[in-house]
Amino acid sequence: MIETGDTLLDRLGRWLAGRLQEESSGYEPYTPSDAETLRRTLEPGDILLIEGNQKISAAIKYLTQSTWSHAAFYVGDALPEPADGSERRRLIEVTLGDGCIAVPLSRYRTYNTRICRASGLAPEDRDEVVAFMIGKLGLRYDLKNIFDMLRYFFPTPPVPVRWRRRMLAFGSGDPTRAICSSLIAEAYGQIRYPILPEITRAPGRASAQSNYSRKEILHIRHHSLYTPRDFDLSPYFRIVKPTLEYGFDYRAVTWEDKAGTDAAAAKAGAITSGT
Repeated sequence: MIETGDTLLDRLGRWLAGRLQEESSGYEPYTPSDAETLRRTLEPGDILLIEGNQKISAAIKYLTQSTWSHAAFYVGDALPEPADGSERRRLIEVTLGDGCIAVPLSRYRTYNTRICRASGLAPEDRDEVVAFMIGKLGLRYDLKNIFDMLRYFFPTPPVPVRWRRRMLAFGSGDPTRAICSSLIAEAYGQIRYPILPEITRAPGRASAQSNYSRKEILHIRHHSLYTPRDFDLSPYFRIVKPTLEYGFDYRAVTWEDKAGTDAAAAKAGAITSGT
């Protein structure tokens, strides 16, 4: 049913959003996430990077030259339990079709993920960042931004690497609402927490990084141009791996000893033949 005042652009926008969010076939995570393990590991303020297998994911991964196409923000138990008894929503994310919404951890149980954690975050700043994200719930993506969506139908546009990130900002005045990392970057900007380092020229190190790289990093310090990859590369966010948080012991790993298995099979065969 079409809402009152629905225009052709509205309908076209919904159709484009639906197409972009269709899942690609053949995706299989290398290390799928377990919702309960994530819940025990994550802390409010953490960022969960997701590989993603939607059509829009392929374009974002290409444009950002990264494994990660999406970012979600963990708020812990800040949101109330659902009245219907369903799983509690502990992640806040922004999607092209739904805008800013809260979702359960199990949403990403079949995806490769990575946890990024702000180092040394003060409790009051953590609360402020969480409150900022919760306050954005219900924010909608303007589906009339047709040109913003069309760029994601070309996952491998023939443009130089240095221009690909800029393609994320092509279009309307609110370009990256489809990428949750921009909203998360804005949240951390409220407490003046750095994501990418300041670029300074030091004697003897001027040639360590190109002038273009310096200009690019300074350019993307505005929250609207941050991508999921930036949290992964940031020197101020720690990578947290759930398997290492609970006393991982490499000596307890069970390996398949192929040589031993073959020897045992050969011995069993010889005994059988002798019988």
